[in-house]
Amino acid sequence: MKKVLFSSICVMLYALCASVYAATEQQKLDAGMVNPGYIEKPAWFKLSLLELQDDVAEASAAGKRLILYFYQDGCPYCEKLIVDNFGNKEIADKAKKNFDMIALNMWGDKEVIDLQGKETIEKDFAAAMKVMYTPTMLFLDEKGQVALRLNGYYFPEKFNAVLDYVAAGMEAKMKFSEYYRAKTATPTTGKLHIDPSYLQPPYNLQQTLQANKRPLLVIFEQPGSKLCDELHLDILQKPESKEAIKGLDVAVLGQHSKGFVVTPDGQAMRISDWAKKLNIQYAPSLVYFDTAGKEVFRTEAYLRTFHIAGSMNYVTSGKYKTQPNFQRYLQDVNKDMISKGIKVELMR
Repeated sequence: MKKVLFSSICVMLYALCASVYAATEQQKLDAGMVNPGYIEKPAWFKLSLLELQDDVAEASAAGKRLILYFYQDGCPYCEKLIVDNFGNKEIADKAKKNFDMIALNMWGDKEVIDLQGKETIEKDFAAAMKVMYTPTMLFLDEKGQVALRLNGYYFPEKFNAVLDYVAAGMEAKMKFSEYYRAKTATPTTGKLHIDPSYLQPPYNLQQTLQANKRPLLVIFEQPGSKLCDELHLDILQKPESKEAIKGLDVAVLGQHSKGFVVTPDGQAMRISDWAKKLNIQYAPSLVYFDTAGKEVFRTEAYLRTFHIAGSMNYVTSGKYKTQPNFQRYLQDVNKDMISKGIKVELMR
């Protein structure tokens, strides 16, 4: 009885503190001083004590699954997730019905009892879970294992499909990319955006790496995708993207292509099989390989020019070797640009 009473008091105090914290942060936002970009989380997010094993068990007992949502204030993609996705009644209702949602600050210092029962804090837990940028969402099954991981922002239509996929436990039957392809009848014929300066078939990526001795970017796409069109016809046409891509060899491959490729580590296989092996679940996905043929970084969500060009520079500069957190790298780039009087438009 004492434990129940104590837990109830803790939850009440936590809710009160969360309310005060939110109000304080909003005041800071209005003043434009300390925490620009603060976005109020939906009221239905779980007010957790961040004892994650208990949160998994509580969700399971309620017939739900747990989502860990890693965010940071000032992240435009987090804002789109909250406003565009969870602002959609169908998505919000589906999420509330099937999931408990816990928000974790990528740079936060709140105490966390992690999924192994160890004491840590938000930012160290984020690092341990290899959270490189925001939003990152980990969908956990009833045993606290990651059923699906979303690195970055998914548009409402695709995010809605993610909720259906995980809520139904489909991860045990097929990869999300296969599920989504069947659900949406994504076309697999049509033109890929293969620029004359990109690598041309037949694709022997190992040979290219050995000959040119510079990083390789493989862009997995789906012909007919509007987002792939946007990447090539808009983002990659920006001056900063054109400059950044000069340090890379680039191959554009159809995610479901039946053509063949020699992979960076020397395996000959169908492109579609390689995409499955790499767990490609989003088009376009940008996968970077070092000169030894090892994958060193990837982006697999909706990103605009600053982040796309930033990912290229992150790899070609070799900064990934000394700064394992891509978001930290981008923050340093952002500060440097501002110090030089360059205006940074994250969603340009």
